[in-house]
Amino acid sequence: MAARGRPSRERVYARLDTQIGELWDRLGGLPSPVEAADIWTGIWYEEAHHSTAIEGNTLVLKQVEALLAEGRAVGNRELREYLEVKGYADAADWVYRQAITPELHEGELVSVTEIRRVHEMTMTPVWDVEPHPMASSEEGPGAFRRHEIRPFPEGMKPPSWTQVAPEVEAWVRAACGLEPRSSRFPELIAALHSRFEQIHPFLDGNGRAGRLLLNLLLIRLGYPPAIIYKRDRQRYMRALRRADRGDFGDLGELLARAILENLHRFIVPAVAGPARLVPLAALANDEIGSSALRVAAVRGRLQALRGADGQWRSSRRWVDEYLASRYRRG
Repeated sequence: MAARGRPSRERVYARLDTQIGELWDRLGGLPSPVEAADIWTGIWYEEAHHSTAIEGNTLVLKQVEALLAEGRAVGNRELREYLEVKGYADAADWVYRQAITPELHEGELVSVTEIRRVHEMTMTPVWDVEPHPMASSEEGPGAFRRHEIRPFPEGMKPPSWTQVAPEVEAWVRAACGLEPRSSRFPELIAALHSRFEQIHPFLDGNGRAGRLLLNLLLIRLGYPPAIIYKRDRQRYMRALRRADRGDFGDLGELLARAILENLHRFIVPAVAGPARLVPLAALANDEIGSSALRVAAVRGRLQALRGADGQWRSSRRWVDEYLASRYRRG
């Protein structure tokens, strides 16, 4: 059951499907990294920071931005932490560009070559100065593990290292069969993400590589990437454990909400003109939040339309007119 005032899981799934349809049909789909460099840079900073923070990295967002924008290591953190962020960020930048303008794409949604490439880019910087202490000469970045992995905390045991290659190939086949905008899409992609983590194909860096591959799939399917924020780490880990038992609902909902947040915060504002009707969440800013916009729409003070999905939609022009009229009344 959803918390009071919080949309149910089914409503979140329906909202995601409707708004992805609008993105494709009315707004021209995802902008390319060349067309909307600032937008993708914002996503890049956020993802590099939060995805590495989930794994224990202690750099704050401003330090990540300085590192990625200026190449400056601000603060007194250990070298490993800067290299973790740099490796992840390089891989994320490659994922965004590769997903929309393929160079290595082999005609399918994802390939084994790309899985290895993502891991190699993510792990090489830190591995060069601090390799995994158990790694053999055959287990560097981009190479599948040749060690057995202990069972996870709730008992799920990754396959033997001898089964990693065929398991990854099976995962690629399943990923390539994924259909966007199906009724349970969030849970289907959650199941794929969970299965990659269960296979645990590499000796280290599986969480980072798995989240990057998740976003590679999402972007190639026309969805914004999902950022799992560090504040949601415990919820994310609980959802993964539930997925280990075959229940993908919590993880699917978490991913659906993450996709919608990026859609509203980054993508729609970049592609919608001032007269384009978009969800109120995409029109919120530091001056006025989405809750205040909704109250104004319900009261008839903000020109807006309520869709069949229950969402209020307005335009940047109408919001500007509402704010100007509010100041005049004040």
